Formats: sequence, structure tokens, C-alpha cells
Amino acid sequence: MKTNYIDVNNLKVASELYKFVNEELLKNTDIKAEKFWSNFDKSVHELTPKNNQLLKIREDLQKKINEWHLKNKNSEFNIDEYKKFLKKIGYLVNEGSDFKIDTKNVDIEITSIAGPQLVVPIMNARYTLNAANARWVSLYDSLYGTDIIESEEGGSERYDPNRGQEVIKYVREFFDKYIPIDGTSWKNIAGLKIVNKELIILKDDYEYKLKNTNKFVGHRGDANKPEAVILKNNKLHFEIIINPRAFSAAHDIAGISDVIAESAISTICDNEDSVAAVDAEDKVTCYRNWLGLMKGDLKVQFEKKGKILERKLNPDRSYISKDGEGLKLHGRSLLLIRNVGHLMTNSSIILKDGNEIPEGIMDAFFTTAAALHDLKRKRNSRTGSIYIVKPKMHGPDETAFTDQIFTKVEETLNLEKYTCKIGIMDEERRTSANLKECIRTLKNRVFFINTGFLDRTGDEMHTSMEAGPMIKKGDMKSSKWISAYENNNVDIGLSCGFSGKAQIGKGMWAAPDMMKQMMVEKIGHLKAGANCAWVPSPTAASLHALHYHEIDIFNEQKKILNREKSRLNDLLNIPIADRPNWSVNEINSEISNSAQTILGYVVRWIDQGVGCSKVPDINNVGLMEDRATLRISSQHIANWIHHGITTKIQVTEIMKQMAKIVDEQNKDDKNYVKMSENFEKSIAFKTACDLIFKGKNQPSGYTEPLLHLNRLEKKVTQS
Repeated sequence: MKTNYIDVNNLKVASELYKFVNEELLKNTDIKAEKFWSNFDKSVHELTPKNNQLLKIREDLQKKINEWHLKNKNSEFNIDEYKKFLKKIGYLVNEGSDFKIDTKNVDIEITSIAGPQLVVPIMNARYTLNAANARWVSLYDSLYGTDIIESEEGGSERYDPNRGQEVIKYVREFFDKYIPIDGTSWKNIAGLKIVNKELIILKDDYEYKLKNTNKFVGHRGDANKPEAVILKNNKLHFEIIINPRAFSAAHDIAGISDVIAESAISTICDNEDSVAAVDAEDKVTCYRNWLGLMKGDLKVQFEKKGKILERKLNPDRSYISKDGEGLKLHGRSLLLIRNVGHLMTNSSIILKDGNEIPEGIMDAFFTTAAALHDLKRKRNSRTGSIYIVKPKMHGPDETAFTDQIFTKVEETLNLEKYTCKIGIMDEERRTSANLKECIRTLKNRVFFINTGFLDRTGDEMHTSMEAGPMIKKGDMKSSKWISAYENNNVDIGLSCGFSGKAQIGKGMWAAPDMMKQMMVEKIGHLKAGANCAWVPSPTAASLHALHYHEIDIFNEQKKILNREKSRLNDLLNIPIADRPNWSVNEINSEISNSAQTILGYVVRWIDQGVGCSKVPDINNVGLMEDRATLRISSQHIANWIHHGITTKIQVTEIMKQMAKIVDEQNKDDKNYVKMSENFEKSIAFKTACDLIFKGKNQPSGYTEPLLHLNRLEKKVTQS
């Protein structure tokens, strides 16, 4: 598969990318293509040496840390000596004076509305549109279709009226708690109407009002017989849809056919961990979908149950306020774009020295250029900002470099400085250990910090690879460093003035079919101080949104400000197993579980270009897998091989056994190619093994270099 290049100044640009930029990306903007390429060329050649220098620093630090652990192998671990060493080599930096972030022109979805955050692969237009439209989701459908409601017809396509009644009961009981009626219950109400700017609830021939009348904000239709009533609690809305003729209202005396919950307040459109974009063809697909979102014209047609359906962006939602004014609610999730990190390069553009362009620099220019179209329309960001989530940065030097990149982007695209806002993914050990100083370098841009348990654990294991064998994966969440990490992120964010100005986020719920368990556990993210947390689907967003009605997160953050702060000593506590005495069965079980998920994910990534998918684990529980989960699993087995807990021969045998299980789990996929029919010829199987057996020597334990290399090889065989 040969790439055709066009010479552009000092660059060689893949022809499909060059055509896309000139004919689509820059069309109807004030940026002329010739001037763009000239400034882009100059900026890229200025930025690339710094990018390479930062990657060299990563390598040098890792080498020194490995040497320190080997030198002190037979000594008792001394945290004070370890910290002195980390400061001496520049891994830890001195913490400066207190400060507050000064990011301006930030949308209310970031500053003052707390709620779920979706992450969606930008490579898939249909999923992306679903996510963008998940600002409003049917709560009735979400409850009916998940394990929250238990009934005999739970897995049947036939409508179960008893299950439907349980859904209605669930919602009414929720309203009784958080939007209560003065003097009665939401159960068995007879109707709703608006009189003198107030919501009147009819029941048993009596009229009632809400305990807090401010929670009624408007309606649609006739005031005496409204089509919808809009309620608000903790800055989130519900729409009660009234349609007595609807099938779902058949057993509701008030004629309520649905309740629509304001759900995914923001969505990260992802160019990184959830996509398999390895060349110009893939990158243009990603950029084109993002451009369609920013222009507002992204559409996709697909077949479902024999019908051709079209999906496009939802309009804003109109209603009449209680003062009689026509108003609108934002119809879509606020869209953020995640670029790739500093590590990878991409063959889409070749620099004057013959090397590939750093992919993160390329993403910065092209994803920002796409957002120029929204700056004119202001349909996504009403404040005229562009929101870029930047992952996998290691320490303050790298966050400062990100500021330099986007300064160059703004100059090239004639944007006001600090138009580009940056989200810091706190998922690398050197970043969490220096988080305050990382934020300082971006104090005029930062709009978001979050924790990512999986990537952070992968980096923890790789950084401390020589320290000893790691504890089991399942024990990581109860280890000392992880609680310090989660708390430190919130503590630092709040001390830097994030509350009411920026998002403090928590990670993904990985089991999309286990919503009942999510509703029990994920409220913990709010109690931990997060004003947004990741969910895997619109359904999960609508259900997790209920948590933000239960807790006023900004009051919660005020309480957290006064707690005892997390300790650096705990954050740097290395999760090695103290004299492990695991049985052979325990070891094999641990490896089998990791091997199965590695193979289940990698086979789709390599063979089908699927960057994020629900992969059944060894117990056939579907779990969302992406490169972060792959990183932790591959690094864990690599660590155990390195320290003699297992052997390459044992792991190879387990990998072959698990490949047969994965093949069986995918037997109904007509596009699936079995690994077990020929292990030697299966590129996917080879890649999965390389991720483990070469894992110790991968930069920061990242999986991208091997995945990209082998996906490109697979694309050649498929062309």
C-alpha cells in the first residue's frame, strides 16, 4: 500500500491529506491554503526538535530509575532516599507558590454544570453522532433496557407492561426525592398544567405545587394541556413528555409517555486510545468527522432491521419559560477533541530530514483548523473556545511544550491567544507527582484535569519495572499509591481554583451491561470531588446523570477543600509484592485473564481497525477495552516474566489457549479471522505476544508503536 506524496515547501504531504486540507478543512475560512502550509511548515520544523528532546529526556530518566532500583535491589526501600534521587535527576521538580488558574471564555458545561462525560472514537461517524446527541436521552428507555429493572421479560423484544410499570415507579420515586411535590407524591398523579407561571400537579381532584417552585422552568404546547414540562435540579434538566396517545402512556393516567434526562453534558471526541488510526487514510477519516461536527453537517446513513436510517446532529430544544418567553436549551453535548500525545509519529507528512511528523503536532493544527468553522457559528462553544484534551504528557516540561504548540497553532490560524483550551490527562506518574507545576504551565488554558487509573497503573509498573514483581492487577485499586493519586488530583485541582472554573474528572465505567452495579459504585466519583466522570454509552450517561441530582458537587468540593491533603510519599509508594507466594494456579489464572483480554482487543485492532470495543473477558462479561487496558495487562505480564514469577514458555502456552477461547467468542463475526488456525501467520497473535515479550523495552510501556507497526502490515496484506 503505497502513499502518494505532494511536495509542499519543505514537506511531503500525503495526497489525500493535502486534498482534504485544501478543499474541505480550510474552505470557507479566512485562512488561505498557501499561507497555511507555509506557516505550518515553519512551525513544525521549529517544534519537532523540542518534541524529540522531550522524548529523549523520558528515556534518560527511565534508564536512571532502572539503574537506581538495580543498585538498591538488596536494600530496604527508603522513600526519602528515593525522593532525593528523583529530585536530583529532575523527575521531581520543586513546587512553587500557590496560584489560581486564569482560563477565560469557558462554557458553562465546563464551569458550572456537573454531569457525565462521554468518550467516543472520532473515527466512527455513527457513534460520534450518537454521543453528540446524548445531551438528551430517554430515561424510560435507559431503565427499561438495562439490568436496573428486574423482570421476567428483561431479555425479550416483547414489551412487558409490568417492567414498564417498574420503570415509571423508579422515576416517580426519584422525583419524590429530588423534585418533591408539596403535600403529595409523584405516584399516580392525574395531570400537569401551568397556571400563573407555576406548575400545577393534579391528583385526587386536588391541585399541588412543587416544594421548590424554582425547579419548574418551562413547558411546550398549551399551558392547560402541555406537550412537555421542563424541570431543573442542580442545573440539570428533565423533560416530562406528555402524549396520552403514545403506547408508553397507556397505563399512565397523567398521559406521561417519557422522561428525557439531560445526560452527557460534554463529550470527548477521541483521536487517541479508542481509535486505530495509523496512516493518512485513517487520519483523514478522523479529521473529516470532526470537521463535520464543527460545521454541523455530519450525517451518516446505515441499515437497521432492514431499514435505511439517517443520523445527524440534533437541533436545540425550544420551550416557553414560565415568564412566557421563548427559550432554548443546548441540544447537543459540548464537544471536546482529544489529540494524541507527544510520542507517536505518522507517515501522513514527511519532514525535510526524511522523518515522519510528530502526530500530536499534526493533530493540534488540523483539529483546531476544523474548529474555525464553529467559531463563526458558535453552535458548539458559545464562548468562542476550542477544547483540546491532551493525553500522555510527562511532567511540567511537556505541558509547557503543549502550550508552545498551541501558541504556534493560534498564530498560524490567526486566533486570539488562549482560544485553544487544554485538558490535562493526569495519567502518567511524572505528571501526578508534579501536577501543580504542570497546571501552572497551562494556567491560562487549562479547563480540565482527570485521573485515568489504567494508563496511570501501566506507567506505574513500567517506571518501577526493576523494583520487583508487581501485586496482582485486581489489588491495584486498594493499594496506597492509587488512593493518594485519586485524592491528589482533586486536592491540587481545587487548590488551583478549578471549582466553578474547570472540570475535575474521573475515569471510565468499563462494564456497559452492568448498569445496576454502576449506579451503586459510580456515585463515588462525585463523593471524591469530580464534577464530571466518564461513561461508555448514552444509556450510561442518562443513568449516571441521576447521581448529579443526588449530590451538589460544588458543595462537595467545598468540604473536600478542608480535608487533609494527600501525601507525596504515598503517591510514590511502589506496588510491589512483598515476598509473593502465589500458587501456580493463582499465577496462571491471573495471566490467563490478562492474556484473554489482550488477545480479544488486539485481534480487532489489527485485523479490523477497531480501536475500542466491548470485549468479553474470561467469564464472558463484556468490558470496554482500549489501549489503556492493553497497557496495564501487557506491562503486568512483562513484569512477572522479568522477575521470574512466570516464564515466556508458560505465557506463550497460555496465550495459545486463550486465543482459542477468543476465536470461539468471535465465531459469529463474519469478518473475524481465527488466530488459532495458524499462530505463526496470525499478525494479531504475533502483536499480542510482542506487547508482552517486548513490553519491558517499549517507551513508557506504551502499546502504540507495536500496534501501529502491525496494523500497517495487516493493511498491506488486505490491500
